[in-house]
Amino acid sequence: MKPTDRSGVIHLSEVRARIPGPAGERGSAVLHRGTLDVKLNALLPPNATATHEQDEIYVVMGGRGVFVHNGQRDRFETGDFLFVAARTEHHFEDFDELTLWRIYYGVQGGEIPRLDVRG
Repeated sequence: MKPTDRSGVIHLSEVRARIPGPAGERGSAVLHRGTLDVKLNALLPPNATATHEQDEIYVVMGGRGVFVHNGQRDRFETGDFLFVAARTEHHFEDFDELTLWRIYYGVQGGEIPRLDVRG
């Protein structure tokens, strides 16, 4: 999609076909609008520990493994939704290949949580 588009569809198969990139890149950017930054990643092990300045969402499109975050270890699989608050260390373990939509959003340092969170 172009930054000026007001709506559209991003097809997983078309973006996945661009990975790996010409220099071996394991991700492909698909949308940047305001604070929103969306990329498709196709990760191979090992996965380095990361922190980011924005809140982050991963939507698992293929694969399974262990999500290590904030001192916890949680199993995940295709279809799962993972959230990481800004500045939280995290990485993936025990996987062969992962296909993930990676979504950054919000202000630097993360958004302030609401007190009326429902689950």
